[in-house]
This record gives sequence, structure tokens and C-alpha cells, in this order.
Amino acid sequence: MNKLFKALIYDKQVSLSVLDTTDLVNKAIKIHNLSGQSARLLGNLLTVCAYMSGCFKSDKGAVSITVKSPDSSGSASVSGDVNLHIRGYVDGSCKTSLAGGTVTVIKDDGFYRPFVGTCLAGSDDVSAIITEYFHMSEQIPTAVSVDVKLGEDGSCIAAGGVIMQLLPGTSEANIAKAEERMQAFLKPADVIAECGAEGIIRTYFDGQIDKKGLYLLHPDYICNCSRSKIEAVILPLGEEELLSVCDEQGCVSVHCHYCNTDYTFDKDDIKKLFAK
Repeated sequence: MNKLFKALIYDKQVSLSVLDTTDLVNKAIKIHNLSGQSARLLGNLLTVCAYMSGCFKSDKGAVSITVKSPDSSGSASVSGDVNLHIRGYVDGSCKTSLAGGTVTVIKDDGFYRPFVGTCLAGSDDVSAIITEYFHMSEQIPTAVSVDVKLGEDGSCIAAGGVIMQLLPGTSEANIAKAEERMQAFLKPADVIAECGAEGIIRTYFDGQIDKKGLYLLHPDYICNCSRSKIEAVILPLGEEELLSVCDEQGCVSVHCHYCNTDYTFDKDDIKKLFAK
């Protein structure tokens, strides 16, 4: 089961998040038939998206993250919401370097105009890219270390990460503690494979967390699409236009990139839709 632990540490001056997203990444690999670099890229972005989705303070909220290569030949997009329904896909070739490309984050809390932040990707490392995003776009000191470990058969052995964010007024002593402790998570997937998210909390932060202030959330790979939602999307095109598409192509087909599902509507489906 996927897990996201959240707590305050070091005199409640540092926000800590520990994630185990192994099952989530394996679902993505299976849905999109991913391997190698593409699996790692999407897996790391899904982990970051799970973290951001778990940061909303209200009963509304959604976030999306898109990374594009500098020549626009490849990109990866992930989305999540306050329910921690996380999904994503890889578009095009991700074998080229991301360095020099862009990362764009859109956060919508459901109340105000969505926040949009964009910065350059300075490397191929998702941890470094998202750390730089927080520094440049949100101006919040954040240390991000996410990782995906694949087996010989292409499945995900372990995935997740550790993310620390400094709160306003954090002392120099506690900044130093956070920086020193993050050194233990240069390859967080190895640590997750060894002891799990609970083991990280117990082994590396024992005595630093008030157990009453330790929260556990369960992100999962869930796409919010459905046939009824797709019907609502095509309905404005009108019956005549949709029947014309059926004449030309045999049916109306809509593809959901997030869950790799095709929704098809033949002439009978279209007529029933408008008969409603």
C-alpha cells in the first residue's frame, strides 16, 4: 500500500514528508507499458505529485506538473487532487536530456486563481529539478529526494522519497540538522526497499516526532475519467457533427492519456446520448 507520512520535526520548525509509492509506480508501469528511463521519470514525478497533493489544507485542490525536454520531443505530465488520486503519462521520447527544458506546476486550491510556476530544468534529476522549482517559483527552502528502483523484469522494487521544507523562522541549528539528515537519503529507494516508510520514521527521526502530530495518507494511481465524463465532453459538438465523424471513421473515439483508455461511440451510442 502506498503511504505518505507527514509530520513536523526539529522543534516543529521543519515539515517532513516520507513517501512509499512503490505500488503507485507499478500501476503506472503496467498501464503505460513503461521501462527504463521513462518509468523512472514518470515514477519520480508521480511521487512528487503525491507529496504536493497531500499539502492542500482544504477539501478542494488539484495540482499538475509537466516537464518538457528542451527540443519539445518528449514530455511527462502528472496530476493529482486533494483525494490523493494520482495519475500521469509520458508523451514522446524521454531518451533525450531534460536539462535546458522546463518544468511547469499548476496548483488550484479551488478558491482563488490557480498558481502557475515555471522554471528551467537544470538537469535530468527530478529531485534537483523540483528542489529548484520550490526555490525559484515558490521561494520556499525545500529539499527533495525522490527515487525509483527497478528490477531486472522492469517492475518497481521500491519508489518514494523524503522531502523536508523549512518553515518561517527556522533556526540555523535546525537548518543544519535537516541538511545533515538529508544526506542519508541520497538514494531513498534503497532505504525504502530496506526498511519501508515506517522504518525511515523509526530509524532516522525517532524522538523528533510527536506521535499525535504524525499523519498517514494513502495516495493511489486513480484516473478520474469515466464514460459519462467523456459523454459530457463530446456532447457540445452536436449530434450532426458526431454522426458525421461516425460516417467517416466508423465511430467517435476519445483517448484518455492518464489511464491509457479508449472510449468509443458508434452511431447507436450517439443517438442514445442525444435521446436523453
